[in-house]
Amino acid sequence: MRGLHRGEGGPSPVREAMIRYVAIGLATIALISVVGVWLFHRAGQNEAIRDAKDQTRIAAQGSVEPTLSDGLLREKPSALAAVDRVIQERVLTDDAIARVKIWDSSGRIVYSDEPALIGKRYPLGADEREDFGNGRVTAEVSDLSKPENRYERGMGRLLEVYLPIRTPSGRPLLYETYYRSSFISARAGRIFRQFAPLMIGALILLALIQLPLAWWLARRIQRGQDERERLLKRAIDASDVERRRIARDLHDGVVQDLAAVSYSLAAAAEGAPAPYDSNLRTAAAETRHGIGQLRTLLVEIYPPELHRAGLSAALADLLAAASARGLETSLDVDPDLRLEPETEALFFRIAQEAVRNAVKHAGAELLSVRVAATESDARLVVEDDGRGFDPAAAGGEDHFGLRVLEGLARDAGGELEIDSAPGAGARVVVKVAT
Repeated sequence: MRGLHRGEGGPSPVREAMIRYVAIGLATIALISVVGVWLFHRAGQNEAIRDAKDQTRIAAQGSVEPTLSDGLLREKPSALAAVDRVIQERVLTDDAIARVKIWDSSGRIVYSDEPALIGKRYPLGADEREDFGNGRVTAEVSDLSKPENRYERGMGRLLEVYLPIRTPSGRPLLYETYYRSSFISARAGRIFRQFAPLMIGALILLALIQLPLAWWLARRIQRGQDERERLLKRAIDASDVERRRIARDLHDGVVQDLAAVSYSLAAAAEGAPAPYDSNLRTAAAETRHGIGQLRTLLVEIYPPELHRAGLSAALADLLAAASARGLETSLDVDPDLRLEPETEALFFRIAQEAVRNAVKHAGAELLSVRVAATESDARLVVEDDGRGFDPAAAGGEDHFGLRVLEGLARDAGGELEIDSAPGAGARVVVKVAT
């Protein structure tokens, strides 16, 4: 259970909130941007592959297939020349295309812009054999380790796109084009440059639009907090005034009346016959005992020594009441200690509640109170050897006062710590910056 509140010289909560908002906003923009870049890159690659498929289909069906003849299957020079002329003039003019091959169903290359490949036979994979009859366009990264790709190994990463075409007599062939990786990268980069700035700009614009709203909300929350602190201070001041009035009325009224009664009873007992004298002395003693209890209560309600003789005297009175109930107490206060009145009042309230808790609920035998100060803070420590409790589960009436004092310490610019466990006593520490 801890409470911490900014001191007078601390940073503004509004500024802290805005810094956190901006930091979270920038981190969110960065994260979304990274994810967006990756998604746009993937989308660009997919779009580039679709473009490669479309270009391959157009070239194969629009330019190459009409020039095919059955003589190409017999490696007839004129048939090869006709196909080569179309490919050189209409296909390979695109720098993105590195190689063109045409296969028959047996795995023989019937045409390639690399003459050394023409007539060579290589085993077709199951996918290639299936593509001869399905009519679809297929794209995949080239496996340059295959022997049919030995002439492409110095061209870098390649994408091969192939689809089936037919000769005039209906013989199936497989038209294959190899695209350089620069084609994919260029298309992906173009798509990224088109859309990524719009996405990032929209995110930044959204954050900037929300910035004034966040500032307004932070200021409103801070004003509410300031108003709460003012009301709390006013309530505490009013409580002090009311405590002082009640203590004065009790001291000047009931206590004085009971004191007069005790004197009268004692005087009457001196001249009364037996057994009335004994009864009168008993009544006088009980009246004096009641007066003592009332005086102890007055000290708890409003400690006059706190304002007249200082914190040390008030804490001594507080521990005297605990000693009267059988506890062994000790008080350690720096004799040269000088604290602000607000800090003294806070220390006394917390010590009062901690002592009350030790006396009434802890079953303690030893109770100590220490007050010390350094250059940076003042500290109050109240310890007992009682039964202890779990601070995280302290929600009942027994420890309600400590939870209230936690808020008082926080609002006073201090920090309250409660260190306790079942069977291990309790240690209450409050620190206030000096």
